[in-house]
Amino acid sequence: MTDTDTLDTPARPAADMPDGQALAALIAGKLCHDFISPAGAISSGLDLLKDPSAQDMRDDAMGLIEASAAKMVALVAFARVAFGAATTSETFSGGELGGIVDALTGGGRASLVWKVPDQTWSKAQSRALVNLAYLTMAALPSGGIATVSSRVEDDMVVFEGLAEGTRARLKPEAIAGLAGQPLTEGLQGQWIQPYWLWLTAHDAGGNLTVQAEEGRVILTVTIPA
Repeated sequence: MTDTDTLDTPARPAADMPDGQALAALIAGKLCHDFISPAGAISSGLDLLKDPSAQDMRDDAMGLIEASAAKMVALVAFARVAFGAATTSETFSGGELGGIVDALTGGGRASLVWKVPDQTWSKAQSRALVNLAYLTMAALPSGGIATVSSRVEDDMVVFEGLAEGTRARLKPEAIAGLAGQPLTEGLQGQWIQPYWLWLTAHDAGGNLTVQAEEGRVILTVTIPA
C-alpha cells in the first residue's frame, strides 16, 4: 500500500482461496505456532525445578512457569472467541472481550485503548471484534496507541481499530488477507488471521475496509446489529 490508501475488500472469495480442511489446517497451524512458545517455556521451567544442580534457579523457574502459564491461558481464551465455533457462551460482554484482548497483548510495546461499550455482543460480532483488536495491535510493531471503538449506524454495528505510531504498518501478507485475496508469497501464518477477519465479516453479512497512511492504520468492520 502507498502512503495513503483505502482498501475496499471484495464480497466473495477468489476461487483459489482455502476452504474446508485447508482453512482448518491453516488455523490449526497458527494456533500451534502461538502455543509452542509458552508450552516450551513451561517445560523448560519444570526441567529446571527437577534439576538438582539448578536449585539456585528455582525462583526464576517458577517465574518462568507462572508467566508462561498465564500466556497460555490468555491464548486459549482468545482463540475460543476468535476462532472457536463451539464455545459455551453464545454472547459476550464488551468488558469481557476487552479483558481477553488486553490479557493477550498487554505488556507489549503498543498500548490498548478500549472504547467498546460493556453491552452484549453476538458470537459473530465478538469474533470480528477481538480479531480486529488483535490485528490493530499487531500493526504497531514499534509501539503506539491502538484504539478500538464501536458505534451503531442504522442497523449496522461499526467496529474500528485505529493504530497510531511512528511505524504503524501492515505486512504484505496481512494486506492480502484483509482484502480477501490469496497469498502469493510470504508466510501463511501472517496471512490467515487477517483473512479470517475478512471471512468473518463477510459471512455475517458485513464488510471490511482498510486505510493506511504514514503512522496510521485504520481497520473498520461493519456487521449487522
